[in-house]
Amino acid sequence: MACSEDAIEENRSLQAVIENEEVVIDNVIACAASNEDSSVVSVFVYPRDGATNIRYFETEDTATDKNNFSAYSLVEPPVLDVFNGYLLKFEVRPSQEKWVIVSFEEEGKVHLSNPIRLKQQSKPTEYLPQNVMVNTEMVSMPLFNWQDGSFDDTKIYFHVVSDVRNNLLSGTYTFEKQFQYYKLDNVVLNITEEVPPILQEDVAYNFTLLAVSEDNWVNLFSEISF
Repeated sequence: MACSEDAIEENRSLQAVIENEEVVIDNVIACAASNEDSSVVSVFVYPRDGATNIRYFETEDTATDKNNFSAYSLVEPPVLDVFNGYLLKFEVRPSQEKWVIVSFEEEGKVHLSNPIRLKQQSKPTEYLPQNVMVNTEMVSMPLFNWQDGSFDDTKIYFHVVSDVRNNLLSGTYTFEKQFQYYKLDNVVLNITEEVPPILQEDVAYNFTLLAVSEDNWVNLFSEISF
């Protein structure tokens, strides 16, 4: 019986899952943020069209080698829709900080995210809507600018424009602290799947900003209406 249990546990590792599979590393867009009281961590993932079998793996702690796939165990936390399913998030309650990898299957291959470093204790995500400013002089092309919070190690910014029903209209990344809808001059990654609609005067919209560090932790989460 002991051998049987060991085999079951071994099969739950990321290394076991990808054994004999064609693997594509660093090809799943994912990041993590703590909630405002740091008791829950949300691990966000962008499930491209055709992605199946989306899974969440985590290490015991951060002392583990983040590139050792054998150290990652499969966990099955609740999965919730974000922006009506355009994104997904795993909700976890980690007792300590650890490394996380998200995987999914696509076109016969297993795709993996970069390792995500959970920092809910050492660098809890800041919620500062006041750090975002919006200029709506051009109604159809508002300009968003923002400032970092307390943490200075942000490498990239993810921003979403959505409607009042929480439908994602555009999802873009920049290195700069500004984005103009729907101007792509400084956009380094675009996950908008369809041509975004023209924004209308006297219609309410939302702007959501995630400031993400090199190890995929969200330093700053800001959301405003305009």
